[in-house]
Amino acid sequence: MGWLILALMGAVTFLYGLSVHATLLCLLVKPLPILALLGWLHDAPPSEYRRWISLGLMFSLLGDVLLAWPMDLFVFGLGAFLVAHLAYLKAYLSDCRRWAVMPLILALVVGALLLGILIASGLGPLLIPVIVYGLAISTMLWRALARLGTDVPQRSAMLAAAGAVAFVFSDSVIGISRFVMPFEAAPYVIILSYWLGQWGIAASAFATEPRRA
Repeated sequence: MGWLILALMGAVTFLYGLSVHATLLCLLVKPLPILALLGWLHDAPPSEYRRWISLGLMFSLLGDVLLAWPMDLFVFGLGAFLVAHLAYLKAYLSDCRRWAVMPLILALVVGALLLGILIASGLGPLLIPVIVYGLAISTMLWRALARLGTDVPQRSAMLAAAGAVAFVFSDSVIGISRFVMPFEAAPYVIILSYWLGQWGIAASAFATEPRRA
């Protein structure tokens, strides 16, 4: 309960900071929800899956700080989240390696559609970093969806898949708002779907079964 209270306090304070354009306040409290998820995740059953999810949250925390920093550190934040997605990918591969053609096709379509929109709008020097990031998050989405319908515990598979979808949605809104068509509600849509996605991914570690030696 304590971790939940910390997460809610951080989230509410951050949203307030957004509404009044308090940059310093947002910078200070933005890490709190992910810090709370890390603390909460410590209570999950020890497993390789949990270790990789924890690592992903740590790099997400770094990405949060870099993106909230007053200087333009977008590329560095992108790099931190790239590593986070690779950690989540490793977690999903730790308990499921089936090919999963339909999830692969879906992830490719989503990734190609979003990258097509962003590239058409003109990414300039960010073209290569965005393409690499797009490939990473699409692969993460594929492997999260691939766990559905396997011998992986159903609750874990569903939470991870929902979390991955929410994360992809959040990043899609970032791309569209930054490079295609900015809109006023974007920061709120981005952060709320991001937090929801991270919660789903973290919660999936509580429903896994520790592997026997």
